[in-house]
Amino acid sequence: MTTEQLIAQIKHKKSFLCIGLDVDLDKIPSHLLKDEDPIFAFNKAIIDATHHLCVAYKPNTAFYEAYGIKGWQSLEKTIKYLNKNYPEIFTIADAKRGDIGNTSTMYAKAFFEDLAFDSVTIAPYMGKDSVEPFLAFEDKHTILLALTSNKGAFDFQTQKIDEKELYKQVLETSLTYKNSENLMYVVGATKAEYFKEIRKIVPNSFLLVPGVGAQGGSLEDVCKYGLAENVGLLINSSRGIIYASDKNTFAEDAANKAKELQQQMATYL
Repeated sequence: MTTEQLIAQIKHKKSFLCIGLDVDLDKIPSHLLKDEDPIFAFNKAIIDATHHLCVAYKPNTAFYEAYGIKGWQSLEKTIKYLNKNYPEIFTIADAKRGDIGNTSTMYAKAFFEDLAFDSVTIAPYMGKDSVEPFLAFEDKHTILLALTSNKGAFDFQTQKIDEKELYKQVLETSLTYKNSENLMYVVGATKAEYFKEIRKIVPNSFLLVPGVGAQGGSLEDVCKYGLAENVGLLINSSRGIIYASDKNTFAEDAANKAKELQQQMATYL
């Protein structure tokens, strides 16, 4: 998917909502556990109920890998279902990969070619040759971890090296990479006060923003400092939407939670 197609979808739906499909079998409605593939059954119900309210879905691959080959098959079925039935949706493999060049190439093929995701999250710690293999794929997006929402982010990301915070150096350096126009960045909603500085470096890049809702991030603050001329934001909510209830009406309840966020986003657009 091109950036232009993503922007068009945002304008059409009046939404920049991304829904995280982080499926925990201990949390889904118990009646689904009788299904042959409860993970996919849960995802399908959530997707069918919310696709008109969001522009992206983000499965965190750890929630699938934890269940072995069956979990990976559930992930594959989910992305195939999305690509076939809702091809306008932007898909994110939240895999946080990043390794030496030839290994990164194989990771990129796994997510971009085999699973056909539109994007994948990448850890930048190993630098240029671990990132550029992902950037080489046409109309695919590499989402670089820049400033994350967890408490441990302060261990390294905000530490200064030569009087400049590390996350700023990551942003600036990444712009020198080949095909850097295919870059997006993860910036946590709990770090809203940093968005103003981030926008000075990447004024129009898309930012994937986790942390709104369950983690305490403020949609208002993120939009105040993070909205760009091309919108430039994908706000992710996972638990707050998909686990809105554990009743038989779980998908409808999830849709109601998604609609609340979508309507708030519409006011900022």
